[in-house]
Amino acid sequence: MNIYLDIDQVLITKDLKPAKNVYEFLKYVTDNHECYWLTTHCKGEESNTLEYLKQFLDKNCFIYLNKIKPTNWDMLKTEAIDFKKEFKWFDDYVLEAEKRILLKNECFDKLVLVDLKSNPNQLKDFI
Repeated sequence: MNIYLDIDQVLITKDLKPAKNVYEFLKYVTDNHECYWLTTHCKGEESNTLEYLKQFLDKNCFIYLNKIKPTNWDMLKTEAIDFKKEFKWFDDYVLEAEKRILLKNECFDKLVLVDLKSNPNQLKDFI
């Protein structure tokens, strides 16, 4: 399965701290799935993404972060999703246009809306 990952308020909290269980989550998804960045911090090149994450995540996470592949998209993150393959998309917020595309492709249930404020253990729940 493909896993698409946002960063802010998914892997990193609003307070710019690592999300609870982020290390275990990253280990699980990268060991078991094909993972892709789907974040404004990565549009075609992941070096900026990793540089950004160095500020917030422990260096032990980079074993797994380095396994995550970049995506490229222009206006909507859904442009980078391969709808022919099974996937989960972890994000804290999606645009209405992106929701419509997920619905059109009959895969709205593939979206995992992350809300670390109301459920700080949400990443662990996925594991």
